[in-house]
Amino acid sequence: MACVVIPAHNEEQVIGRCLAALLTGAEPGELDVIVVANACADRTAEVARAAGARVIETPIPGKGNALALGDEACLAFPRVYLDADVDLSVESVRLLVATLADGTVAACAPVPEFDRTAVSTVAARFQRVHELLMAPRRGLAGVGVYALGPAGHDRVFPLPDVLADDGWVHRSFAEHERRSVAGARCVVRPARTVAAVVRRRARVRLANRQLEGVGAAPADGSISPRELVGLVWSGRVSMVDAGCFAFVLLCDRVLAKWRGLRGGNDMAWSTDLTSRGQ
Repeated sequence: MACVVIPAHNEEQVIGRCLAALLTGAEPGELDVIVVANACADRTAEVARAAGARVIETPIPGKGNALALGDEACLAFPRVYLDADVDLSVESVRLLVATLADGTVAACAPVPEFDRTAVSTVAARFQRVHELLMAPRRGLAGVGVYALGPAGHDRVFPLPDVLADDGWVHRSFAEHERRSVAGARCVVRPARTVAAVVRRRARVRLANRQLEGVGAAPADGSISPRELVGLVWSGRVSMVDAGCFAFVLLCDRVLAKWRGLRGGNDMAWSTDLTSRGQ
């Protein structure tokens, strides 16, 4: 058995799809799926129960609290933590479980495949360049899924009160202790509009600052302009693609700076509605 924890806040639109992708082809008793419906005002819990998941309901909002509640309810290892808007098959879960079972790593994640259906042209160009730059340094963050064995779990739980739980998990392991499992795949739906991409990017920047504030290990390293120039020089991306990428980065830096100056509730966990068809 593997346990799968899915935090869900008003995810009625996508939770059924997520659970269908996960449970199709699963053997009886193979997966213990726990959906934590936190502060939901829709039918998330009802849809999840109908799909066969165990459901925990809490009036307290927040992904961190939802992950903690789901983790406490787990009965076995390994444990997979899955975002409600990401599709992961049972075949990929099996590969993650097998990777942890061989004892060479304490944490792992699948390789993301991006469904850019209905994504605007500029947003798609940014995302294509970003993925090319990130692929060589792909780890546990930004995938929407990570899996932990007992040793890995004890290192990262209880999770601190941070926005980027996957960033905390990624930074908790040295490169040789974590693995991006080549054969495992998950489907990620990125933000569809430039405005949504900028908001998401600014949120990532602020979340990274928060991780530094709670003592997380330093990030693996930022993307350098030389890498972008190299992609253009090699012909892998066009000048237009590079221009779109640079434009979005500039916008998100400005927004992150503005949010940092304003303070307030800008670090609250928010849902990108564009990637959910809204």
